[in-house]
Amino acid sequence: MGQSLKYRGYVFDLDGTIYLGDQLLPGASETISRLRENDARVLFLTNKPIDRREAYAEKLSRLGIPTSPDEVINSSMVAAQYLSQQMPGARVYVIGEKSLIDELADVNLTLATDSSNTDLVLISLDRTLTYEKLHFAYHAIKSGARVMATNPDLVCPMPDDEIIDAGAIVAAVEALIRRPLDLIIGKPSRVMIQVLLDRLDLPPETCLMTGDRIETDIKMGHLAGMGTAL
Repeated sequence: MGQSLKYRGYVFDLDGTIYLGDQLLPGASETISRLRENDARVLFLTNKPIDRREAYAEKLSRLGIPTSPDEVINSSMVAAQYLSQQMPGARVYVIGEKSLIDELADVNLTLATDSSNTDLVLISLDRTLTYEKLHFAYHAIKSGARVMATNPDLVCPMPDDEIIDAGAIVAAVEALIRRPLDLIIGKPSRVMIQVLLDRLDLPPETCLMTGDRIETDIKMGHLAGMGTAL
């Protein structure tokens, strides 16, 4: 017989909340199983933009939490969805990795090759960041391109350390252009909140957001009107 749950929907961050690297955190699998057994809606939400939803679902399943891509929302997917609706056909210069570029290609956005003919600079986690990429982005923005980012995180947790995330690149670009970015798409933005609430299809007050970062996970939960757990 199922247990009575306080919430109907449960949203979990991934890195640092469900797993670190290739290791589930203690109790993660049991918690998800118990929620599903009691017919709760469970979704996973990550700002990490270096893999597609399918890869995150496969990883969770491999680690012992069976998951479909439809149960995962990540910032690169949300960015592609948002830009396809708000800037269809835009020429986009990406500071980011292949998975993000593939997401943009899937919605028919064009990769910019000329800094004077660029509609948008999109900043993301990029482990191949170079001087040339920053140079192109700077001159594209000077020429009138808008500038956005997939997520604001400065670092991403790993099992033994942290890796530099999109927020560090955002800080460099904002210093260059001497103004804030036009939009950050991932947690805790209203863009990400709307995608999450649409996917949950539940009143926000009946849902709980669980994560390891106050400035993204918990802030987003509060902005969305959800319960939160750190």
